[in-house]
Amino acid sequence: MTAANTTVDIPALVARIHAFLEVEVMPLERDPRATHGGHGPSDELVRELRDRARAAGLIAPHLGLSHRQTADVLRAAGRSPLGATALNCMAPDEGNMHLLEKVASPEQRERFLKPLAAGEVRSAFLMTEPDGGAGSDPGMLATTARADGNHWVINGKKAFITGAQGAAFGIIMAKTEHGATMFLADMDAPGIKIAYVYDTIDSSMPGGHAIIELNDVRVDAGAILGEVDQGFKYAQVRLAPARLTHCMRWWGLAERAHEIAADYACRRLAFGKLLVDHEGVGFMLADNLIDLKQAELMIDWCAEVLDSGARGTAESSMAKVAVSEALFRITDRCVQVLGGLGVTHETIVEQAFREIRAFRIYDGPSEVHRWSLAKGIKRERVPK
Repeated sequence: MTAANTTVDIPALVARIHAFLEVEVMPLERDPRATHGGHGPSDELVRELRDRARAAGLIAPHLGLSHRQTADVLRAAGRSPLGATALNCMAPDEGNMHLLEKVASPEQRERFLKPLAAGEVRSAFLMTEPDGGAGSDPGMLATTARADGNHWVINGKKAFITGAQGAAFGIIMAKTEHGATMFLADMDAPGIKIAYVYDTIDSSMPGGHAIIELNDVRVDAGAILGEVDQGFKYAQVRLAPARLTHCMRWWGLAERAHEIAADYACRRLAFGKLLVDHEGVGFMLADNLIDLKQAELMIDWCAEVLDSGARGTAESSMAKVAVSEALFRITDRCVQVLGGLGVTHETIVEQAFREIRAFRIYDGPSEVHRWSLAKGIKRERVPK
C-alpha cells in the first residue's frame, strides 16, 4: 500500500513546475545542446538544467509521493521534452530510483541511490539485448554471470540501453544458474564498452540509446542487487510503475502539442473562416480532448491500483497500450492541423510526434502487451 503524502500540496507543486518550465526550461528547447546530434541533451545542458531546478527546489519532486500524486507531477514535468531531465524524473533514472529504493541494501543506497536522487549522476538499465537475446521476451536473456570465488564475471551484449553514454552506473541483468540476477556496476568498469549509439527517431533522453559489450566484467558479491536468481521478480517491481510514468510524462507533452494546434486553428484563416470552424479540423481537436481525458483517467486508475499494493502487471499493460496509442493519435492530428508548420522545428509539435511514436515501442510494444493480456484471458477461462 502506497499512501498519499499529505505534507505536499500537489496543486501548488504542479503550479511551480509549470512556471519553472515556462521560464527556465522551454527557452532552451531550441538550444543546440538540447538534442546533441540526436542523442539527447548534452551532459553540459543537463547540469545547467539541474542547477536551475535545484535552485528552485524542484529536483526529483516525485520522490516520496504516491503513484497517483506522481501522475500529477510527471504530467506537469512532461510539458517540455527537457522537463523531466531538468527535474531528474526521466527514464531510466526514475525507474532505477524506484527499484533501488525497494531492493537495494543500505550500502547500495548510499553509494548509488543517494547521488542519483540528488541529480548528481545518471544511470542505465541493461536488460534488452540484440537478436538472439532478451527483448520483448525476457526469457531469451543471453548475457551470463558466473560465480568466481567471491566475485561474478559477466559476459554478453546489450542493445537500446537508454542513457548509457555518460551514465555513472548501470543495473545489469544477467542469466545465472537458476534464473536471472541484477548487478550494480560502474559504467567505466573494465570490460564495459559502449560500442555504438543509435541514431533514433526520438531525441529527448540524455545519453541516447546504445549497444554495450560486456567482456569479463568482474564485480564482487556486494554488487548483487537483492538476491541471486531473483532478477525477473525485481524487473516486475520496476517495469509496471515505469510503464506508467512514461505515460504520465508523454501525456504532458501531448497536451501541450494540442494547445499549440488549437491556438493555431483559432487564428489561422482558410476559405473565408477560421480553421477551427472547418469540421475536418474542429473534429480533430475535439477528438484530441476525448483522447487526452481518456488517457488521463487510465493513468490515474492504474496509479491507484499500484497504490493499493497490487502488482498492476495487467493494468499497466492496458494503460501502456491505451495511453501510448491515444497520445500518438493526438500528436498526429496536431501535425495535420498545423499543416506545413507541423513538420518543421518551428514548434515543439514535430518533436512531440517523434518522441511519442517511439514511446509506442519502448517498455514493450503494444502487440506484446496485448498478447500478454490475451494469455491472461485464456488462463482464466480455459481448463488446464
